[in-house]
Parts: sequence; C-alpha cells; structure tokens
Amino acid sequence: MRETIARLPGSKIREVANAGLGRDDVLAFWFGESDEVTPEPVRRAAADSLMRGETFYSHNLGLAELREALRGYTAALHGDPGPDRIAVTSSGVSALMTAMQWLVDPGDEVVVVVPVWPNLPAQPEILGGCVTRVALAPDAQGAWRLDLQRLLDAVTPATRVLLLNAPNNPTGWTLTRTEQQALLAHCRRTGTWIVADEVYDRVWFGTETVGPLTPAASPPEGGSPAWGGPARAAAPSFLDIASPDDRLVVVHSFSKSFLMTGWRLGWLVLPAGQLDAVGKLIEFNSSCAPVFVQRGGLAALACADEFVPQLIARLKAGRDALCPLLAAIPGVQSATPQGGMYAFFRVPGADDSLVFAKRLVTEVGLGLAPGAAFGIEGEGWLRWCFASQDTARLVAGVDRLRAALRL
Repeated sequence: MRETIARLPGSKIREVANAGLGRDDVLAFWFGESDEVTPEPVRRAAADSLMRGETFYSHNLGLAELREALRGYTAALHGDPGPDRIAVTSSGVSALMTAMQWLVDPGDEVVVVVPVWPNLPAQPEILGGCVTRVALAPDAQGAWRLDLQRLLDAVTPATRVLLLNAPNNPTGWTLTRTEQQALLAHCRRTGTWIVADEVYDRVWFGTETVGPLTPAASPPEGGSPAWGGPARAAAPSFLDIASPDDRLVVVHSFSKSFLMTGWRLGWLVLPAGQLDAVGKLIEFNSSCAPVFVQRGGLAALACADEFVPQLIARLKAGRDALCPLLAAIPGVQSATPQGGMYAFFRVPGADDSLVFAKRLVTEVGLGLAPGAAFGIEGEGWLRWCFASQDTARLVAGVDRLRAALRL
C-alpha cells in the first residue's frame, strides 16, 4: 500500500454512525442527505429505461440529450455555457476526482478553503499534490467568514489549483459576488485554476434570483425544454462572471437539489475545448454513467421547476425550526446558515467532537456529525443535517441535546 493511502483518515461520520448500528431509537442527523425519497417521475424514468433494456455502455461524456438538458439548466441559472462544455460523471465525487486527475501532478500546490467535506483536500493528496489549507473563521455568533486577503495572499503563481466549496459543507458559508470577482481576477493573474464545488448552489436561502433566458438567448434548434422557465433562486456562481476560456471547472451533482444521493450522478462544466481529455479520464475511471441513471437525471431536470423550489422551502422550514432552538441553548455558538443543509455549531464540552458525538448516540440517542470530520479547523463543533420532512424530529433532537448537556 502507498504510504499516502495508509495515512488517509477513515470517515469520522461513519465512525459515529457505527456506534448507533442496530438501534432504532436513534434520531440520526449525521449524513448529508434528506430523508425524502427521490421524486416518483425520476424513479419511474429509470425503471422504464431498465425495462426497455438500456443496460449497455453509453458515451464517456454522457447521453447527448442529458448534456444538452444540463446546458439548458445551466443557462437558465447562470447564462448559456455554450456547446461542448459539459461532461456527465458517475457522481459528484467522481467529478471532483476527475478534475483533480486532470489538473494536479505530484508536487503541485492546491489551496483549499476549510473546514470542508474531507474528500476535497484528500483527493489532491492522493495524487501527490501539496495541500495548503486556508481556514474560514467563526464570528461571535458562529457564522463563518472568509479572510479574503489571506486567501489572495495564499494563491501565488506557484499555486496550480484553488479548490472552493460554496455554499459550504459544513459551515453554510457562501462566497459573495465581490469575493468571486476578486478571486477570479487574481487567479487570472497567477495562472491558477479554480475548481468550484457548487453542488449546493440551489440549496441557498438568499434573495438573488436568476430569470429565464431572453428571446435573444433562445436555445439552438433542437434545444432542451429545460431552457427558460420561471425565475430561480441560486447562490452566486463563478459561471455568472467567467469567460468560456477561463481556467475554471465547476462541479455539480444531482444528489442534493434533486434528492438523488444514492443514484451517483454528477457533471462538470469545463472550459471550451477540454472535453476530449476529460472523456479519456472518465473512460479510465468508470467508462460512463449508467444509462438508466442518466434517464433519471433527465426526468429530474424536466420537473426541476416544480419540485426543487418545494424542496428548498422544506429545507428552509427545517433550518428555521432548528437554528433558533440551538441558539437558545446556554453556551451554544450557532448561526443560521445562508446555504447548505447543515447547522454547524459549538457546544460546551465538545472539545473532542468525535468523543462527544459518540456520547450523544450512546447516552441520548442523538446522531450528529463531529466537526473534526471536516478537518482540524472544525474540531469542537458539530454538524446537524436539518433536511428532515418532520420538523418535530428536529425539535425532539434538540430536547435530547439539552438532556445530554443536563439543561
């Protein structure tokens, strides 16, 4: 085994979840997924595809109709990316790893904003890259902020990749448009690639909306019906401000906004002219995403204007039920996140968050993710996924937390 692989830490979230195996009394909020099943039209489309016998290989880059539908979906949110810039992957994780394999050689520097989902910094490390961590910092209320100048100073001409996840898992931090503009301009000067993990772009509770395409920007002949439609809420994206030839890779997934975590379907938006190289990497990794899964993705895009806003409304209801209760607990440092599906908070006595999270499971039947799972910067914090259809479960969970704190 390579020494780099031997040093990779195991999942601390899984470690906590394993402590609750076999117990049906645990209120589990540790994983980053909703407790809702995938919408019925999506499941039906995949089932119909299987019954038609679509069990063979597809194009490395994905079905042409899915790529065109994703182009339309992107256009309606952030402007038309243009043709031949989208690659379909077998999961958002695979999209991230493909981007890293495409860009990072051994010894290359990758700057990562942390705390963050641990797969992001681990992937360049697996490839022999040198990771530099730039930490967000919480204010007194528990809202995490970026020191923009510190990040700009960390990105130099020697920096191969700037890796960002915003809206952020676990903190809920979201880049502002001003910050994105400053980072893009700086990376243009240094020649640094930006890899933007924007999988939570629709799981955003701000007020900015992006309207439908104007008639002058109508889809090409044969374009997807996903073009146009009503105004949509979305977090600021680098795609809003970048040119097609910028050194920018945007990573997306069907998992969060489309309730498809178990389907393993994602996509990349790449600079113009780069699909062939990425297609080779997809061939070497997974060959292609399964056709029936891609059919599910097509169905999800077709009905996204109906169910995505409803999902975001339910997530907001969960957030608004949970966060004030956490903030009201004496000694808790907690803020209401602007994006994502997590409350990230500090409680007294959780300096070793893994030990504390295990104690919550064994003593009161409450399952949360330890902050240490997201790097040393998250130690002492806990992550609570509020993607629950039943807000009463969230309230009951807070009662259990208070019991554990003996309040």
